[in-house]
Amino acid sequence: MYRKGDFDGALQKYQQVLESQPRSSDAYAGLARVYLKKKAVQRAFEIAARGRVVANSAAVQVALGEVYFREGKIHEAEDVWAGVINQGHREARAYLGLARVRWAISMNKSAQTMIETAHELDPFDREIAKFWMGTLGRSRRIKYLEEYLASENNDDEETKKHLRSTLDYLKALAQRSSGPCRMVNPGTSAETPLVHLPADFSRFRAYGLNVEINGQKSRLLLDTGASGVLISRSLAEKAGLTRLSDMDVAGVGDKGLQSGYVASANSLKIGQMEFQNCDVYVVDQRSVTGEDGLIGADVFSAFLVDLDFPKETLRLRELPKRPEDATTPLALQTDATQERKTGDSSTEAATKSDKTVKPRSGPQDRFIAPEMQSYTKVYRFGHSLLVPTLVGDGSDAKLFVLDTGAFDNIITPEAAGEVTRVRGDHGTRVKGLGGSVNKVYRADKAVLKFGHLQQHNQDLVALDLSHISDETGTEVSGMLGFVMLRLLDIQIDYRDGLVDFSYDPTRFGR
Repeated sequence: MYRKGDFDGALQKYQQVLESQPRSSDAYAGLARVYLKKKAVQRAFEIAARGRVVANSAAVQVALGEVYFREGKIHEAEDVWAGVINQGHREARAYLGLARVRWAISMNKSAQTMIETAHELDPFDREIAKFWMGTLGRSRRIKYLEEYLASENNDDEETKKHLRSTLDYLKALAQRSSGPCRMVNPGTSAETPLVHLPADFSRFRAYGLNVEINGQKSRLLLDTGASGVLISRSLAEKAGLTRLSDMDVAGVGDKGLQSGYVASANSLKIGQMEFQNCDVYVVDQRSVTGEDGLIGADVFSAFLVDLDFPKETLRLRELPKRPEDATTPLALQTDATQERKTGDSSTEAATKSDKTVKPRSGPQDRFIAPEMQSYTKVYRFGHSLLVPTLVGDGSDAKLFVLDTGAFDNIITPEAAGEVTRVRGDHGTRVKGLGGSVNKVYRADKAVLKFGHLQQHNQDLVALDLSHISDETGTEVSGMLGFVMLRLLDIQIDYRDGLVDFSYDPTRFGR
């Protein structure tokens, strides 16, 4: 029943088992997973913790690790899973869990080994299969994704729809002969000014970039909380983009996914840089949160990204080289599937149009160059960078999204309630790509500590971010937003999951 998605039926059966076998470790592990699927995280923890006391086993410990991971307690989850394996238990889902941790900390080569082991131990676990498929080259991924969607699984309808869209997109890419997105004027560094995106006549609410899409000029909001290039339908029509496949888009707001599609742009110009054959998301709206669109900072992940907000400049520099690095052309990372590439898919596409491209060396583990020893280690989930952040006097770090697209710092009511008073706010309107947020709260005060910095916040906006946490797979307790981030020079190494936050008070005359 669990594997078919009948969670209520599975819940009832597991409870019946516990009535007749109160020390059934399998029942406790199963119940915890059912509650996680039902998004009842606290109840899942209570069940797993109880199981560890009365019916402890490797299976219960692995399930408890899954709950820890969803709660944002990534170190605790890793310790549990590593302990199970070190005790000699060949638990497939323990290897799956460690793969998820390794991906989050940019240890991608190690993660590849872990997910392959998990799949070898239990090739019939559909959740393991879903993660494993994301590491495959395009042709193999199409094959296994077709098989996955044709078989029973417990994904919700939104996830199934996304997977079907991904499959359609992969098939469209397989038919394209133009090759992957590539840089026309290769270089190891670039610099371009940031532009103000106004909120009203007296102030601005975000920074953007001047971007030409097929010669059509636009201003796109520079958003570290978004992925790829996302533009409005009106801009896509003016630019004459080639539609590839349908692809819904998620964002802040209570309306959920917004309909859209993936299209191919012959040319993208950002400052002095030009890229060809790059994919963009198009949302079926005349504008995107009042703008032509968004550009996620992750598109520059082949570079060291320097967002120097006080000097209103974006700088791109070459990442520190590792001995094992293969030579590959620099490009925008605009692949709409967000797959965990092994190198196969990019090489497969490139060889159709460019015989000189050398195969990539495959996934690599985090490399911290000597000059980056002081950088903050962050967790990376797809395009999202989660920054360990202490709230108030708390000793356990919460995970906050680094989000230049968020208007200000934001915290969840639950995280705020641990340190201060939270009250309703009926006067503030919050709107994102997913529409307006119905319930907005305020936290009286909270000190946020991250990197080497801290900031005191009064009247901090509090929102329910559970939909972001569910999508990410771990608890997101807040966002580090624009009003604060605009004071900083932020350097981002997406490849290695490293961020440097620098604040110079002399730049602001104080």
